[in-house]
Amino acid sequence: MTASTTRTYTIREVATLTGLPASTLRYYETIGLIEPVSRGASSGHRVYDESDLDKLTGIACLAAIGLSIDDMRTYVSNVRLGRDGADEQVDLLAQHAERLAREAETLAMRRRYVGIKVDYWRAVSAGDQERADELGEQSLALADQIRDRLK
Repeated sequence: MTASTTRTYTIREVATLTGLPASTLRYYETIGLIEPVSRGASSGHRVYDESDLDKLTGIACLAAIGLSIDDMRTYVSNVRLGRDGADEQVDLLAQHAERLAREAETLAMRRRYVGIKVDYWRAVSAGDQERADELGEQSLALADQIRDRLK
């Protein structure tokens, strides 16, 4: 390889390196999340370069944290703006962090619910109806809280 030769990658290689399925790579290109990828002159297959790989690795990270497609589009646009997009990036990521915190709280409530139900069935198994009734009430109250949170 000479200094002027750039490493290229097939869609399969990029999928492996980024963790994004080939179908997702094609989809991201179709919806304009990434710019159209160059094609091989003879095969017509997508040919990715280092720059494409870098961008897709960043997008894979955004997908991994659960950012929506619309938020990924905003993020990618703001990256191009550099400093002028920085404040919007901070807002976007701070809002996402808040969503993740709410999801974590909901998940913790679900985990507590499962723990209560385990204890409930242990009480039933042990013949402790008083404890089972108490735990049943706790589980119903917690289930209501979870439902309310998901509305």
